Amino acid sequence: QVHLVESGGGLVQAGGSLRLSCAASGHTYPMAWFRQVPGKEREFVAAIRLSASATFYADSVKGRFTISRDMAKNTAYLQMNTLTPEDTAVYYCAAGTAVRPSRADEYDWWGQGTLVTVSS
Repeated sequence: QVHLVESGGGLVQAGGSLRLSCAASGHTYPMAWFRQVPGKEREFVAAIRLSASATFYADSVKGRFTISRDMAKNTAYLQMNTLTPEDTAVYYCAAGTAVRPSRADEYDWWGQGTLVTVSS
């Protein structure tokens, strides 16, 4: 069993930055970030394997967002730079043995979500 707790969301102006954190308890798994806006499906953002050198990004965030993890703390991070209003969403942390890291249905555990709002 894995329990995930996200933090770091908030309100930021366009062009600004935020860093999200996801603290995990229990076993260590590959982790990912997804986001969702009302009325839309949950969207893959970024994923990281147990080996922190293996990372994956959605095209929409590549070059602006960076996923990382601290194995000692069992915590994943999402550094978000150059934010735009289109990044506004609830961001969810996920963990699990996802073979295909961008597939939400391959993750077993999810956090409660943290809201990111980017104003124009």
